[in-house]
Amino acid sequence: MEMSHAMTLINFMAGLFVVFVGTAILAVMVVYVIDRTQTKQAIRHNFPVVGRFRYLFEHLGEFFRQYFFAMDREELPFNRAERSWVYRSAKGVDSTVAFGSTRDLKPTGTILFVNCPYPTLDEDASKLTSLTIGPHCDIPYESRSLFNISGMSFGAISKPAVLALSNGARKAGVWMNTGEGGLSSHHLEGGADIVFQIGTAKYGVRDENGLLSDEKLKEMASHEQVRMFEIKLSQGAKPGKGGILPGGKVTEEISKIRLIPVGKDSLSPNRHPDINNEAELLDMIDRVRRVTGKPVGFKAVVGAYGWLETLFVEIQKRGIESAPDFITIDSADGGTGAAPMSLIDYVGLSVKESLPLVVDLINKHGLRDRIKVIASGKMITPAEAAWAICAGADFVTSARGFLFALGCIQALQCNKNTCPTGITTHDKKLQKGLNVQDKSERVRRYADQMHHEIGVIAHSCGVPEPRRLQRFHCRVVQQSGQSQPLDALYPEPELETSISVGA
Repeated sequence: MEMSHAMTLINFMAGLFVVFVGTAILAVMVVYVIDRTQTKQAIRHNFPVVGRFRYLFEHLGEFFRQYFFAMDREELPFNRAERSWVYRSAKGVDSTVAFGSTRDLKPTGTILFVNCPYPTLDEDASKLTSLTIGPHCDIPYESRSLFNISGMSFGAISKPAVLALSNGARKAGVWMNTGEGGLSSHHLEGGADIVFQIGTAKYGVRDENGLLSDEKLKEMASHEQVRMFEIKLSQGAKPGKGGILPGGKVTEEISKIRLIPVGKDSLSPNRHPDINNEAELLDMIDRVRRVTGKPVGFKAVVGAYGWLETLFVEIQKRGIESAPDFITIDSADGGTGAAPMSLIDYVGLSVKESLPLVVDLINKHGLRDRIKVIASGKMITPAEAAWAICAGADFVTSARGFLFALGCIQALQCNKNTCPTGITTHDKKLQKGLNVQDKSERVRRYADQMHHEIGVIAHSCGVPEPRRLQRFHCRVVQQSGQSQPLDALYPEPELETSISVGA
């Protein structure tokens, strides 16, 4: 009897195997015919079935080359050494390294800091200076935080990502920029200070015709957490082009916030239709500031910069109170947004060039004490942020640094609805892996570690706190192989004009 059962089972398994093999052969034959008869892909036509592996391996290569083939310092946009430092900092594990640096100090543009023979003792170190933004506003904003969260729209990133960022920002005492997608309840739920970004489509503050609405501005300003308003002229990922939110990410909730149709691509204008020159930019800043009572500035990638000269001359005519309360300088080397490669690769100046240039123009026109400068763009480690402070920035913001803190693996899927970490997708199954409580702690630890290690660099240079860093504390390697101090490369400009209130 047992032998009979065994033979029956063997026969059944053999039958299944035959069916499986037969099905596999049939499937291969079907695929062979499909590949042979199609004319869109030459590889598949010339090498049926086998040619399909080429496309599979090309896709998998995006995920695996960073683990098996790339060296620690060679990958772009962020190499393994940079990402690993953020991961370790966010997790609260030891971020020190041993046996010397793997960073090549010879390439042109390499940044070095000038250590002092008598560095600041721990007991002599001081807390970060608190800065006031918008002294002429009804409700100025005072902030001590140096390193903050840059603009990422709800829609471009998921609900749990926004919640984790806003909760982490509150815990760390840093601010969070909404991005152009408007203010959601998830931003407010975390309790962080918020910078409301006004994009070219005026999402969240527009009327039924898509124009800026004073009523909506007042509504946004009524939230105590909304501390400032930022008018976005352009961003690093796509200077000269508006925001792109694929229709797959436009959920019913997002459509209500942005006032756009569900499931359709959301395309913003490539600039503000109601800002045609520097005078109209100042008019817009004045309008938003007057309606909201809160600080207002603008964000831009710098390419041509003659318009900044015109802007500052116009401020001289109107009076110092007419100036933007802050200017955010974004770098042209990309960002989190979906963008055409022609723009993300080739348009605009890097923040390494544009930040000193803008700071010098502000100094030249006697506006340094009036306008605060925020540096943004690919600064995810303490050294990069410290360089920005040396160059003249008052604050630094980062988007991708905080994405890494959330667990981003640089899968390069931000423009799709397939982010494997749940950060930039609205697929509920993928979002389940993003635990808000755990990730908010990672955000806090990353921000805290950034502030700590920027301070370590400052103390090594002999100053008591980071905002005391100057250009002479930083050197940049030149083509000759020798380094030059930043203040020699960008000398202090001669003051052109002083401006008085009500001039």
